[in-house]
Amino acid sequence: MPDQTLNVPSLFLVVLVTSLAIRYFFFSPRSSVSPRGRQVDPAQVDQIATMFPQADRRAIQWDLQRNGGSVAATTERMLSRGFLDTPPPSFQPQLPPLSNPPAAAASPVKPSLPDLITRYNLKSKISDSNELEGEGASVKGPVWSNNRDERQELLKQRREEMILKARRRMEDKERTPAP
Repeated sequence: MPDQTLNVPSLFLVVLVTSLAIRYFFFSPRSSVSPRGRQVDPAQVDQIATMFPQADRRAIQWDLQRNGGSVAATTERMLSRGFLDTPPPSFQPQLPPLSNPPAAAASPVKPSLPDLITRYNLKSKISDSNELEGEGASVKGPVWSNNRDERQELLKQRREEMILKARRRMEDKERTPAP
């Protein structure tokens, strides 16, 4: 059996591979090993969400995480394609910690919106519409006009008539007992 000798280049290769393996397993930073560990800045998500309100916040977070937090790349992708890729079901974004929970509990309460009668100032026309209801159908005016102001006034009257008619229907429906 011939003597097996280790020459200098093969010895150098063994030392190099061993040192690289030790460096990889013991000295690699943990944050760069897993891309799932990176957390996306909520300010970046808010920035993109204000530019593109139709985009899902979860999809924005997914895209930002995929491209390393580049707002420009995510914006460019949204502008060029019109949508972002749907994140996989396994993607569960980390929610930022709530700094003030009592304020968050008070924010979901929405102020009530005024009804259409109040919004369009139609209280005076309610009594007029009741009188017209007794007389029959209202008199129709011209359908269209070449004057912009007249068209605007006609559309405003039509809107008011529709609101009052819907109100009358609802009142009639409430008056009749359900079978």
